[in-house]
Amino acid sequence: MEGLLHERIINGREAARRVRAEVASEVARLGAQGVVPQVAFVRVGDDPASAIYVNAKARACAEVGVRSSHLHLAASSSEAEVRRTLEALAADEDVDGILLQLPLPSGIPDLQLLNAIPPEKDVDGFHTLNLGAVVAGRGPLEPCTPAGIMRLIGMLGVEVRGKEAVVIGRSVVVGRMMASMLLRADATIAVCHRHTAALREHVARAEVLVVAAGVPGLVPGAWVREGAWVFDVGSTRMPDGRISGDVEFAAARERVAGITPVPGGIGPMTIAQLLVNTVTAAQLRRGLVPFVIKRA
Repeated sequence: MEGLLHERIINGREAARRVRAEVASEVARLGAQGVVPQVAFVRVGDDPASAIYVNAKARACAEVGVRSSHLHLAASSSEAEVRRTLEALAADEDVDGILLQLPLPSGIPDLQLLNAIPPEKDVDGFHTLNLGAVVAGRGPLEPCTPAGIMRLIGMLGVEVRGKEAVVIGRSVVVGRMMASMLLRADATIAVCHRHTAALREHVARAEVLVVAAGVPGLVPGAWVREGAWVFDVGSTRMPDGRISGDVEFAAARERVAGITPVPGGIGPMTIAQLLVNTVTAAQLRRGLVPFVIKRA
């Protein structure tokens, strides 16, 4: 935990730096064997946030020695055109991982296209088979945000076994997967959402609280249990340009054992987990044993 927690603020950037250093070491080891992991990013349309996210992922790849390419398709692209791009990457033996950046333009179905990515190249962990593997036990390529949170929990030394854990948000790739991962770690789980009538009561019981609703300030700090660990996945740009999380940060900070800030908390760990998944995919495709992060 040393260096990851200061005045109850969890330093996600430092945690991600440690993970990236471990990944870079593994990439260098693979490079000595002639193996260089490679990931392809596919972006459709001109969503400004998507462009920022893809560029950040590409920079992270370059930092650790992972090769990346960026295919940018026009917003007017049809589902068939996007599918052909994904199928070409799926057939490319030099490409270990494929990431289809969401959201897609209106009218293009994301689930069908995410499932067009072979599960073994699905470094986002969004393919139905990879999601199902999380629920069934443990998959080799798991969704980056919840897997990154679980890695952060481990790095902080937070014991979740037997603890009351509450997840707010039930999206397929974050909320539901987060609940499955916490359950796998022997926590007692409650999953809340916008129809939960007694949200405050659930929050008050949470020893571990993960909020991924995308609603700025949804959880007032006064609701949070004393000594809780809070992981805020929310990231909403406000009219004044600020990025806001789902938890009232300043008030919650006075009560918690630790809380992730927004930005600088979960986002860096999500990208770090993407790097882990990319290297893991490269190893599995070659019949190599996936590496395990030891020092992070």
